[in-house]
Amino acid sequence: MPEVVVSLRGATVTYDGRPALDRVDLEVRSGERVALVGPSGAGKSTLLGLCAGRVLPTSGEVEVLGQPLDRVSGATLAQVRRRIGTIHQGLNLVGRLAVVHNVNGGNLGRWSTWRALTSLVRPREVEQARAALERAGIGDLLMARTEDLSGGQQQRVALARVLVQDPDLVLADEPVSSLDPARADDVMRLLCETVATPDRTLLVSLHDFELAVRRADRVVGLREGRVLFDLPAAAVDRDLRDRLYDLAADA
Repeated sequence: MPEVVVSLRGATVTYDGRPALDRVDLEVRSGERVALVGPSGAGKSTLLGLCAGRVLPTSGEVEVLGQPLDRVSGATLAQVRRRIGTIHQGLNLVGRLAVVHNVNGGNLGRWSTWRALTSLVRPREVEQARAALERAGIGDLLMARTEDLSGGQQQRVALARVLVQDPDLVLADEPVSSLDPARADDVMRLLCETVATPDRTLLVSLHDFELAVRRADRVVGLREGRVLFDLPAAAVDRDLRDRLYDLAADA
């Protein structure tokens, strides 16, 4: 059986006395493609923050890649984070730089400061960056200025950066929210088919319920900080969607 990559047991995160996550149990294994869905404020981003070690639990246990993130030393946490790739809604790309430099950002966990700075003058690992961009479908844009690219192309640059990093776990927080439906589906297809592998796990939060069901292996529904359901994508139906987004329950 594949190893457990993410394990949350009774994980609670409280802000100003109000729970953003409330006693969440979740287990994700190597090679899975798991989508988090739910209304705004359901706790999706907080859960991803726990998995990245950016958010600490108020109570409960959080283990990622075999390490209890709330109890490890700073050096161990840094080692774990090098094995985690992140794709943020804002992408965190430097627009004025050429695409190759943004893709090479995936190497920063391995490179020394000197190597990283000199690469800005004369790009290093160019063929590695080109290969990652080709897998993302934009191999011809290696030297293009990043801010000149379309939103969909910039999403692909972010995917290529993760491919260069070669992490064990990829956390993606609303990675396609700024794209139109057709481009969002295309980027999610690439994310699930190219970034996720039998040895690499994907945990992604999405606002688009149908996209999550169509592209993920497993869907976890969050509402008010709690897990409403955790099922294979094929088992998630319209009734579950309606329960998850039931506005009458908010009254």
